[in-house]
Amino acid sequence: MTIQQIDVAYTAIATAENGRDGRVSTDDGKLDVVVNPPKEMGGSGAGTNPEQLFAAGYSACFQGALGVVARQEKVDVSGSTVTASVGIGKTGAGGFGLEVAITATIPNVDRATAQSLIEKAHQVCPYSSATRGNIKVALSAA
Repeated sequence: MTIQQIDVAYTAIATAENGRDGRVSTDDGKLDVVVNPPKEMGGSGAGTNPEQLFAAGYSACFQGALGVVARQEKVDVSGSTVTASVGIGKTGAGGFGLEVAITATIPNVDRATAQSLIEKAHQVCPYSSATRGNIKVALSAA
């Protein structure tokens, strides 16, 4: 689904210098981090990496979507957490690809309700919409 420019409420702007082995910063200065490939991929692992930044953004966004769904369904998700695990690896085409595992812990509901809320949040979350059909995303209730 494509949104029209007039529907955009906010635009984040970030600039990278030196790719995966450099620095990333936002135009407002609120984020300014050194990025380095992880040791598992031959890097120094000294800074953060794009996969960690993606996992942080996805988990925060998904937590927000979970809250939206919970309010609609009148379910208490206070104390819940969402963890996004982002994996990177080589694809058969010679490039690299990502996969994501989303795990939500929702202490005030049973496992079936938690799984239902997670699946509904996956339909609402902008990160899920952006990745749908492009990468594998696994959902689970802890």
